[in-house]
Amino acid sequence: MFHLHDLGWTEFFQQHLTEGDFRIPARVIEEQRAAYRVVCETGELLARAAGHLMHAAVGRSGFPAVGDWVLIEPRIAEGQATIHAVLPRKSKFSRKVAGQGTEEQIVAANIDTVFLMTSLNADLNLRRIERYLTTIWNSGAQPVVLLAKADLCDDVAAAAAAVAEVAVGVPVHALSSVTGEGVVEIRPYLEPGRTVALLGSSGVGKSTLINRLLGNDVQAVREIRADDSRGRHTTTARRLFLLPDGGMLIDTPGMRELQLWDADSDGLSQAFDDIQLLAEKCRFGDCRHASEPACAVQSAIAKAELSAERFESYLKLRRELSYIERKQDVFARIEEHRKWKRIHKATREIYKSRDKP
Repeated sequence: MFHLHDLGWTEFFQQHLTEGDFRIPARVIEEQRAAYRVVCETGELLARAAGHLMHAAVGRSGFPAVGDWVLIEPRIAEGQATIHAVLPRKSKFSRKVAGQGTEEQIVAANIDTVFLMTSLNADLNLRRIERYLTTIWNSGAQPVVLLAKADLCDDVAAAAAAVAEVAVGVPVHALSSVTGEGVVEIRPYLEPGRTVALLGSSGVGKSTLINRLLGNDVQAVREIRADDSRGRHTTTARRLFLLPDGGMLIDTPGMRELQLWDADSDGLSQAFDDIQLLAEKCRFGDCRHASEPACAVQSAIAKAELSAERFESYLKLRRELSYIERKQDVFARIEEHRKWKRIHKATREIYKSRDKP
């Protein structure tokens, strides 16, 4: 038996319920190929989306995702349920689908905190951290950087300081899931009713950390490659775990690439808050920070107060978001056309059926 509040239920979701509705709330804890595993107050159920929900969905974001709260019609005796609706999300971590397509893929929904996990080995990449933080700030959740495998690093303090310079205003914790060093420091983020999503590349130690927090080896663990310190995919599906001491942790497969999605949010400004503050001191309000006189950004780079690499990373992500915004506008028009085409087709079918004797 579960209590909804222990699963993350809040007034935000309660306000979307209708009195007398036969459907009950449940939370999606695992997404499978054509089905979902949900948990409600009576326990876990295997669920499938109702036909009307699949028909009305516009793109992947219209379907349930791990962490979502949904309204289900349970069949307790069968251990199954039908999902009729997805409740509005208070936060979501999204990325653009891989490849040339312009479509949103929701990695995790209704999260309070995102653990961005990277390992203190040769794969530590500050530019990748900046990219992740831009997307995390867009999600509406609070980012926290975890520097894993501290037991394999000769100078943890120096590495943490370098990360802190690009993770402006973000807590940074070094830990070792093998020895347990630093793990106690992240437990306050995992209080009862709180949801944390765990993100990072393959091989950074996400599965090992989950096993330690659960107190049980539920996640398979594989060694990283010796030639380039890169990981092999262990986790292949997103899943929400209920932790013994309360709190929930969403595990996600390692990402080889993270393509930005939400061009309308201010995640870039938050991730590069130091550059935004410098830009406010430029002489011209429309300064491009190139060759304009009295440019505070270029002045900071010249004085080594801002690294040129970080500024280039900022420009690259800004260009990428502008491109995504243009693509999204085109995609939205296409989807709107498809939606009305489906509606008109359904209307014609209704009138045809009425005309039949």
